[in-house]
Formats: sequence, C-alpha cells, structure tokens
Amino acid sequence: MIAYSINAALASGCFDDIVVSTDDAEIAEVSESFGASVPFMRPESLATDVAGTMPVVEHAIKSLSYNNQIQHVCLIYPTAPLINSINIAKAYHLFIKSNATYTFSAVTYPSPIQRALKFDENTGVEMFYPQYLDSRSQALTEAYHDAAQFYWGRVDAFKKQLPVFAGYSNIFRISRWHAQDIDTEEDWRYAELLFKLQAQSADNK
Repeated sequence: MIAYSINAALASGCFDDIVVSTDDAEIAEVSESFGASVPFMRPESLATDVAGTMPVVEHAIKSLSYNNQIQHVCLIYPTAPLINSINIAKAYHLFIKSNATYTFSAVTYPSPIQRALKFDENTGVEMFYPQYLDSRSQALTEAYHDAAQFYWGRVDAFKKQLPVFAGYSNIFRISRWHAQDIDTEEDWRYAELLFKLQAQSADNK
C-alpha cells in the first residue's frame, strides 16, 4: 500500500529526501526497499489510534539531522493508492507560485452539500439547511473536501502545527477519479475499481 505513495513521490522529482515515519519494523523495511529512508522510529506516544498528524510531522522534521536546512515539507499519506506524481509536482508549483502556507489536494463533493440530509429513526428525514430546499443545484456554491493525499507546507508551519484548513492555505483540485481515501474494506474495493479504470484508460491512449 505504502509503495504507491513512495513511487509517486520519487517520480515527481520534487524531493531531496523521502522519509517514512513509522513504529513498525516491517513497514520500515518495505519503505526502504522502495527507495524511502527511515532514519528514526516513531515513538510509541505518536503511534496510537488517536495520535494527531501534525505532531507526527513535527517530530519527523525535528528528528532529521538536516532539519535546519529544510524549507518546504510535503506530508503524504500511505493510504492514497490513486495518488500520482504529476499532481504532486503541479501542486508544488502552485504552492510556490501562490506563496501560500499550505497547498493540499482537494476534490469536489458530487452533490451540493447545502442540500444534505440527515435521518433519525424517531424524527425521520431533515435537511441540514432547509433554506436551500427550493434552490437550484447549479446556483449553489461548489464545495470541496480534503482528498487525503498530500499537503505541501512551509516547514515553520508544520513545526508550529498550524491548522491546514485556514485562510492562508489554498487547494490543488484533483479529479474524483483520482481520489479515494482508504479507511474501510469498502473504500479499498472502490479504490481497486478506480485503479483498474485508470489503467484501462491509459492502455487505450
């Protein structure tokens, strides 16, 4: 799984070093076999199910012997098999050009979030935003969500653990065909289907 992210990072040509933070010896061995470096092992306190991402990145930066030479960092998740090197590189150029604090991958919602519904067995169906009941979908503001692939950022921002979703950030929009986070078995199956479709499309070009 992690090989997809490592290969994409390598192929992007954007990095001086690709570092994997892990507390697992097997993951470390696999990561190194695909060309990443594992110069430290993540401490137990940052390897729990409730550990935040920002403390992990901050620890990784400070653990590197050359940390005072780093200007830009890209956090890449290992659960993003549809990630590709072209998007990583294009997002980096956007990040540098825009002078943003962070630039991260984002994707549009397939339906307007203003017309989202909630369901309760006792109260039935309700709209989150009833004021948009009669609004045309085309007239509603397009909404995005985090694609959970990569996050370019300035090293000081990561060290300070500044929130990514803020006014000083911008997004790099990717297609919904190239975005699928993996949290469940259903996510994995859907990602496999998207991966196969992408492969078939490439074969037919």
